[in-house]
Amino acid sequence: MRQSAQPASTRDRSASRVRVAIVYHSGRGHTGRQAEAVRAGVAQVEGAEALLLTVEEAQARWDDLACAEAIIFGAPTYMASASAQFKAFQEATSRAVMARGFAWQDKIAAGFTNSGSRSGDKLATLIQIALFAAQHGMHWVSLGLPPANNSTKGSEEDLNRLGFWLGAGAQSNVDQGPDVAPPEADLRTAEHLGRRVAETTLQLVRGRLLARQEAVR
Repeated sequence: MRQSAQPASTRDRSASRVRVAIVYHSGRGHTGRQAEAVRAGVAQVEGAEALLLTVEEAQARWDDLACAEAIIFGAPTYMASASAQFKAFQEATSRAVMARGFAWQDKIAAGFTNSGSRSGDKLATLIQIALFAAQHGMHWVSLGLPPANNSTKGSEEDLNRLGFWLGAGAQSNVDQGPDVAPPEADLRTAEHLGRRVAETTLQLVRGRLLARQEAVR
């Protein structure tokens, strides 16, 4: 018999609170700022708590990730792909998670990425992360924002100014440090993603609880 998709600690958690983990790699600190913004968005939702981990920290805290109802993944886009450090984390989940009962099945997932140029082939990284989540049987949450800054009425201050759908994209000028890049609009877009994932996760967890209660009546 296949092991339960969720550990007991997750199944027994009160539906009034959910944990959203954010697992990321950052090369120069820009994607780290994006990750912090995602965490801030999660924290804006009553009933949600955020757990921010680098990919190195995450590989020492598999049990904490098992207890999370959602995981948001983030990586910089290098050479049209996620960074090597993030891919090493992905491969480590094969034995640490997938081989141990498909343990992330039915968790919520989402993704974000940063690069030096406006496009920077960030979509390739978001697709890679989405496929990774699908391999674990997770439920993907998109950005949920229309593209912006695409008309004479738009501006660089708009949310989703770069026009991504699958996840949150950010752009950091290559000659600027993480103290000034990515710009505020991209950080607020990342906040939106964190808030959206937290709200969706609460809805899913509470819906599952109600379904179980109905099933035993």
